[in-house]
Amino acid sequence: MLEQSSILRSNPTEEYPSFEVHLLGRRISCMTVDAVIKSVHRSCMERDKVTIANYNVHSFNLSMQLPWFYNFLQESEFAICDSVGILKAIRYMGLDVPSAYRASFTLLMPKLLEHCNANKLSLFLLGTKPEILALALQNVRQRYPNIRLAGHHGYFGDSREIVKKINASGTQVLMVGMGMPRQERWILENRAALEVNAILPGGAAIDRLAGIVPDCPNFLSNLGMEWFYRLCQEPKRLSARYLLGNPAFALQIALARVSSHPSERLEIQPISVLQKS
Repeated sequence: MLEQSSILRSNPTEEYPSFEVHLLGRRISCMTVDAVIKSVHRSCMERDKVTIANYNVHSFNLSMQLPWFYNFLQESEFAICDSVGILKAIRYMGLDVPSAYRASFTLLMPKLLEHCNANKLSLFLLGTKPEILALALQNVRQRYPNIRLAGHHGYFGDSREIVKKINASGTQVLMVGMGMPRQERWILENRAALEVNAILPGGAAIDRLAGIVPDCPNFLSNLGMEWFYRLCQEPKRLSARYLLGNPAFALQIALARVSSHPSERLEIQPISVLQKS
């Protein structure tokens, strides 16, 4: 295994300090759920702007196919690990990274909402069908009454009007749930004009808030079988993504390990901005 003590012990006050690994040239932010929430909070308090993208097997594959998507992930302030598959690939390459560094949206979303509610932060939900969005907004308002909440469905023409609406709402945290890679394209094209503090591509997060898409049971998620659960829920839409995409990803990682020197498989760097108090 790669030497990791200097990274994982770089800040004795943190059990799991944040750091980056470069896997096949992809910069992945190894952050716990709590660290992600802290970065969102800090950006809101400092009136900064961060984009928190995510790496799972599907987005990794897309980054190999779409140059603009690769650039989006590389240019985002953080690209968190959203998949057991990514964690396993990092381990296979030689770094025994703990499971705590898997910051999936299944784990992140409830804690983020709780944090926004406790700190009276504002949230804008962008995406999905109008009736599903309305249900999601209703559910969030009932459960998290202190969040200043707004939203707009994902069926619109002129993005400039949507950006104006988001900015006029004074929102701090923007969740874009349009599906991958459409949501990333929209963020890439509109990020500069958005007057928000944190932008997160959320996939089916809004549908989950509406109760339309059920969350994967924890025991399956912890086993790395969330993809199988989702495939069973939506076989027609997700068959190609998982039945072709997962083996393709595994093959890329296996070939990279065979063809590279151990010192070239992973590059590890601390994320200094997250070590601030």
